[in-house]
Amino acid sequence: MSFSRRSFLKSTAATGLVATGFAGAGGLAMPALSRAASRPVISHGVQSGDVTANAGMVWTRADRPSKVMFEIATREDFANARRLPPLNALPDSDFAVKRMVGDLPSDQEIFYRVTLADLNDVNATSQPMVGHFRTAPTSKRDVKFVWSGDTVGQGWGIDRDRGGMKTYATMVQHQPDFFIHSGDTVYSDGPLKEEVELKDGTMWKNLVTPEKSKVAETLNEYRGQWKYNMMDENVLAMSREVPTFFQWDDHEVVNNWSGAKDLSDDDRYTEKNVPLLSARAARAFHEMTPISYTPAEPGRVYRKIPYGPMLDVFFLDLRSYRAANSDGMQETLDETSQGLGAEQIAWLKRELLNSKATWKVIACDMPIGLCVWDKHKDVKRVEAVSNGDNGSPKGRELEFSDLLRFIKTAGIDNTVWLTADVHYTAAHYYNPDKAAFQDFDPFWEFVSGPLHAGTFGPNDLDGTFGPEVKYVKAPTKEQGGNLPPSMGLQFFGIVEIDGATEQLKVRLMDSGDTELYSVTLDPKLA
Repeated sequence: MSFSRRSFLKSTAATGLVATGFAGAGGLAMPALSRAASRPVISHGVQSGDVTANAGMVWTRADRPSKVMFEIATREDFANARRLPPLNALPDSDFAVKRMVGDLPSDQEIFYRVTLADLNDVNATSQPMVGHFRTAPTSKRDVKFVWSGDTVGQGWGIDRDRGGMKTYATMVQHQPDFFIHSGDTVYSDGPLKEEVELKDGTMWKNLVTPEKSKVAETLNEYRGQWKYNMMDENVLAMSREVPTFFQWDDHEVVNNWSGAKDLSDDDRYTEKNVPLLSARAARAFHEMTPISYTPAEPGRVYRKIPYGPMLDVFFLDLRSYRAANSDGMQETLDETSQGLGAEQIAWLKRELLNSKATWKVIACDMPIGLCVWDKHKDVKRVEAVSNGDNGSPKGRELEFSDLLRFIKTAGIDNTVWLTADVHYTAAHYYNPDKAAFQDFDPFWEFVSGPLHAGTFGPNDLDGTFGPEVKYVKAPTKEQGGNLPPSMGLQFFGIVEIDGATEQLKVRLMDSGDTELYSVTLDPKLA
C-alpha cells in the first residue's frame, strides 16, 4: 500500500491512536483514551531508537503495573502484524519498558503498535498507540538525519501558548531517517518558574511539574525530568515518527559534573554526593530513552550505529569516564587527564579501523577546539577538551591528538564530527597547517543547538588543532546571553548523504527552518 510519513502523523492523531495530553496537576487536559478510569494508559507516548538494518529499540511507559503487548508490521494497517512476547511494566522501572525488535527487513518502513493490559485486571486494556521507524539500507540510497542538543535549559520550559518546543516540529517536517540528540537531553539542575518576564514586556509561561520545580536529587526526580519533556506535543510527535539516537552530557546530572564537582555551597541540594546523583541520573537516562544496552556494561553510552554502506555513527561519552576537571595542563596522558578513557579510545580506534562505511560520523557531546570552562570559587577549570593555551597538546587534548594521529596513520578517510553543548551553531574546519599540533588530516566539526534552551556564545577558539570558523550564528554583544527560544536563535543541523555520488551535505538551520549555512563534502573513495 502507498505510504506518506507526513500522512502517518496526521492519521494517527486523527484516529486517536496517539495521545496528545496527559492527566495530572495544573489543569492539564485528559486525553480521550484515559477517561475510563479502569483502563491502563500509555502515559508518555512511544519512542524508537538505535535502528540498524535489521533491528530497532522501542519504548513506552504505562501508568500502572501492566502487561505490555507489541505488534510489528510493515503495513500501516497492520494486516501482516507479528505479535511479540509481552513485557511487564512494573514500579522498579517506573512502569517504563523497552525492547530490541529484531529480524526486521532492511530499508523498510516499520510500524509498531503498543497495547497495555492491567496486571490486576487483564480484561482492562488501553487504547493502542502506534509508532514508526525505517530500518537502515543494505544498498546505497539517500540518507538524511538531523542533530542538535540542549532541551529545557536555563529556565525555558514548555510554554504552550507559544507552541511548545517548536524546533522539534521543524525537524520532523524534513522526514529524517533519525535524530541524534547530542546531549543535555534534560536539565536536571534547572528548576522552572511558572512565569519569566521577557525584555519585550511579555511573559513566558512555563508548564511546571513538582519534579521541575526544584533540582533533581532522587531517582524519581531524575525520571521526572524526562517525563516533563514528553509532555510537549512536538516531542511526542517526533518520537512516534522518527527514531532518536541519544547521548548524554552534564545537565542530565548537574552542570559541569566530574570528580571535582563540589555541591557543598549549593543550597539547592540536600544530597551533596555527586557520584550518587550521577548513578541515579544514569539509571533514569537508560530507563526513559530507547538507547540500546550492553549486557556487560548496562549503563554504557558510547556505541556504534551502522546505518547502511555509506554511514557509521560513533557515539562518544566524554562524561562517564573523565578525570576531575582541572587546569588541563598535564603533560602526560593518564587517569588524571583523561576525558574519554583508555577503554573507550581503544574501542573507537578499533571500530574506526574496521568500518567499511563511506562516512564515519563521530557524535561527540562536547566540541574539540572551543574553550568551555568550569568556573568555581574564582578557579577556572577545563570543562571540554581545549585548555585555551593554543600550544602543544596537554590535558584532555592528549587523547584527541593521539586519536587524530591514529586516524591519519591508519588511513581512515571521511570522518566528520558533530556536536552541540555551547548553545549556538557553527562550522569549524580543522586545518593542520594552522595548528600547533599538525600530525593529522584536516576534518570538519559542526556545532548545533540549542533545541529549546537559552542561547549563548560564541566561545573562544583554541589553536592547538587549528580550527577555522567557516560560519557562526550566535547572540550579538548587544543581545547578551540566555536568549529565550522566542528570539528564534534555536538551531539544528541536517546531514544528507547522496546515494549516487556519496557526497555528504551539512545544512545548519534555525527553528524557523531557515538555512543559515551549507557545505557539500566530497568523499575520498577507495
